[in-house]
Amino acid sequence: MAKLILTSGETRQEYELGPINTLGRHPDNSIQILDRIISKEHCQIIRTPEGRFLLRDLGSLNGTYVSGARVTERVLNHGEEMVLGSTHLTFQDQQSDAEQSLQKVTFAPGMTESHIRRKIDAEKTRDFLPEKQLDIETLRRDYEKLRISHELSRAIVGVLDLEQLLPKILDQSFQLLPADRGVILLVEADEAGTGRLVPRYVKHKAGGGEQIVLSNSILSEVAQHKKAVLSSDATMDSRFSGAHSIIMQGIRSTMCVPLLHADELLGIMHLDSQIASNAFSEKDLQIFTSIANQAAVAIQNARLVKKIELETATRAQFQRLLSPNLVEQLVKGDLKLEKGGELREVTILISDIRGFTSMSEKKPPSEIVAMLNEYFEVMVEILFRMNGTLDKYVGDEIMALFGAPVDMPDAPLAAVQCAIEMQKALREFNRTRVAERQDPIRIGIGINTGMVVSGAIGSTKTLQYTAIGDPVNTASRLCSLAKPGEIIVSETTMSRIASKVDAQVLPPTKVKGKVDALQIYNVVGMKDEGEWQGELTRPL
Repeated sequence: MAKLILTSGETRQEYELGPINTLGRHPDNSIQILDRIISKEHCQIIRTPEGRFLLRDLGSLNGTYVSGARVTERVLNHGEEMVLGSTHLTFQDQQSDAEQSLQKVTFAPGMTESHIRRKIDAEKTRDFLPEKQLDIETLRRDYEKLRISHELSRAIVGVLDLEQLLPKILDQSFQLLPADRGVILLVEADEAGTGRLVPRYVKHKAGGGEQIVLSNSILSEVAQHKKAVLSSDATMDSRFSGAHSIIMQGIRSTMCVPLLHADELLGIMHLDSQIASNAFSEKDLQIFTSIANQAAVAIQNARLVKKIELETATRAQFQRLLSPNLVEQLVKGDLKLEKGGELREVTILISDIRGFTSMSEKKPPSEIVAMLNEYFEVMVEILFRMNGTLDKYVGDEIMALFGAPVDMPDAPLAAVQCAIEMQKALREFNRTRVAERQDPIRIGIGINTGMVVSGAIGSTKTLQYTAIGDPVNTASRLCSLAKPGEIIVSETTMSRIASKVDAQVLPPTKVKGKVDALQIYNVVGMKDEGEWQGELTRPL
C-alpha cells in the first residue's frame, strides 16, 4: 500500500495514495497541505499501469524537490523524501505481507503419477443418497458434509468482497484440516483473453513467508479432469533433484481441489503439510472437496456482485451520453472505449435556437427552463436513435458527436440524417406549441468532420467525455451561419455524403478564426426522400 507520511514536530499524518492524487494548498486537492509557500495546485502523484507512482510538478512557484533535487517529473522510490515549500513528506510503497507471500508462489514441473495417492471426482461429493440406501458409514459422511457446510456458511455468509472472502475460506479450511500452508488460485483472463491460474491468497499456519512450489502437472490434472487430487512425499519427486532449498521445506503431503460452479472452473485450492507423507487422509480430501464446492458458490456470488457494480457504474457514466443500444454493448463488453486523449476522425453536430436571447427576455426563467427541457427531450431521443453521442448542452445549444467514443463508418451521413430528423421533429413539436398559443422554436444546425482529440477531460473530481480541436470550432461557426430550418455542412462533410444527399452550394464564406473562406452547403434532403426544407420553414 503506497502512502505519504507528513511529519511536522510531534505531528504525523499519513495519506493513502489512490490512482490520481493532487497536492496543494487549495481544499479541492485530494491532499491539502496548509503551507503558505505551497501553490494552490502544487503537484500530482499518479499511479502508472506498472503500479509505480509518478510525481509531476504542476508549475509550482517554489518547486517540488525529491531527495534534495528539484524535479519536474519523477518516478518515486520507497523511502524517498519530498519537500514542498517548507513541508517534508516521505513516500512509502511497501507491499503487504499478503502481497509478498503471493510473490513467493511459484510453479514447477509436477509430481510423477506414482505419487498421486487418490483422485476424487468433485461432482460426486455433492450427491446425497436416498434414505433407503443409507448405512451408518454413509450417514456419517453426509453428516460431515452438512457440518462443514454449516461451519463454512457461518464464516462467509454475507461476504461479497473477494479480498475478505478468500482469507475466510482458507481460515476455515485450516480449522477443519491439518494443513500448514494453503493457496487459492483463481482463473483470470490474460491480455490475449486466455484463462490462466493466478494465486490470489496465501496462508501460512506458522505465519512464515517461505516459498511455495506448486506442481504444474497436479494443477493440470485438477483443472482438466475436474478431480480432487491427494498426493504424498513431495521430497521424493524427481522434480526436486538438486533443489536443496525445496527439499529443506519438507513438504510431505498435498491436496488440490477444483473450485467448480455449474461445471465451470473458477480456480483451484491447494493445501500442503510438512508433518508426514500421509498427513492427509482420503476423508480429509472429501472434506476439502466439500469446502471447495461451497467456496466456489461464494466466489461466484462475489464475482457477480462485482460485475453488477461495474456494469452499474458503466451504465450510469454513459447512459446520458450514448444511445441505450450502445450503452448496453459497452456494459456487456461488446464495445471497448479507448483511454482519453485519442486522435480520431469525428463528425460534430451543433444546433441552437434562433432568437433564444430575445425569447428569454420576454418570459420568466421557469417557463424558459420548462421549454428547454421539453425541446431537449425530443432532440436527444433522435440523437440516441441515430447512435450519436451527446457531448454537452450549452444554454440552448446541443453539441453531439458521431464516431466517438465508438467508431462509426458512416458518421457524416448519420449526423446529416440526425439533423434532418431533428428539423422534422421540431415541426411536429411546434404544432403543439402553436396550438397552446406559444411561439414556435426555430433552430439552425452546423455539421463538420475532422480529426479531433476525444476522451475523458476534466479534473480529478469530475470528468466529461468530449472532443477538442479546430473541427469543433468550425462546426460552431457553421451553426452560427445557419438560418432557421437550415443544415449547413462543411466541404469535408459534404465530400463523404454527396452521393446520398441533396444540397445547395452556398458562396464561400469567411468565418472567425479562419484565414481562407469556407466552402459550405445547405442540405435540403436525402436523395431518395425528396426535399423537405421548404415545408419545414413554411409559417405554421
